[in-house]
Amino acid sequence: MANPGYGKRSAPDQQPRTAHDFAHLPPREAAVAAYIDRLSDGADISVKTLAKTLPYGQCALRTALNNLQRAGHLRRGREHLTDSKSPRWITRTWFTRTARDDVWWATFTRGDVPQEPPERARPARSRAHILLAALGRTAPALSLSQAECATLAPLLTEWFARGATDQAVLHALTNGLPTPVHHAAALLHRRLTDKLPPEPVRETRPPLRVLECAKCGAPGRPEALPGGVCGTCRGERAPGRHHTPLPASAVQTRAAEIRAAMDQRRREGTPA
Repeated sequence: MANPGYGKRSAPDQQPRTAHDFAHLPPREAAVAAYIDRLSDGADISVKTLAKTLPYGQCALRTALNNLQRAGHLRRGREHLTDSKSPRWITRTWFTRTARDDVWWATFTRGDVPQEPPERARPARSRAHILLAALGRTAPALSLSQAECATLAPLLTEWFARGATDQAVLHALTNGLPTPVHHAAALLHRRLTDKLPPEPVRETRPPLRVLECAKCGAPGRPEALPGGVCGTCRGERAPGRHHTPLPASAVQTRAAEIRAAMDQRRREGTPA
């Protein structure tokens, strides 16, 4: 494990792990990415430590990590936890097996978590659907059909988004049932709507984040670091710094003026 602040940090909302997560990468980069992906958060992923385990030298690993950054799997930067009561910025290295583009990383840096399309981010049967389908085991009068579970699942998903536990949901849905239950789905719809918990109060603000260039380490706005590399390291010239060389005659004239000024100062400083 690395020192606090220097280890691997997993980016949010990654896709479930598969055997083809890094098939789009060259063999070396794919091997390095697969190894880092299996490490737990806080693990040391510096080139020196990786070189002790992987069959690559530090130079090759440094190049591989830079390539992973360009491919959207990794970003380096700093983070300040706004509720930490400390002015210190912590070094971070974020990794994701799900490749992200520059727009996603920019949104992440601002403290937002970009959402994946529902069909990619959620499993075929959600947590809410599974709980509703199993209600009949706890309360036989609340047995539901497949279609009824699918209709009620979005209502229950909002409960989970507000921090409700499975036990709290079961108590709210099964406690004090009327006898008999004439329409289980209608009863559950009413309870899921009327007993919806309030939205949780956010006690902390999102952390402040800044990304750094993969090559020189210079901090910058995400928009100025496409692929994680700054304009200077990409060979771009900064605006306003294009200088046209002076002709030789102008240089000679300027040098003569400087020498004349120096001679004048020496004469003025020489006592009569």
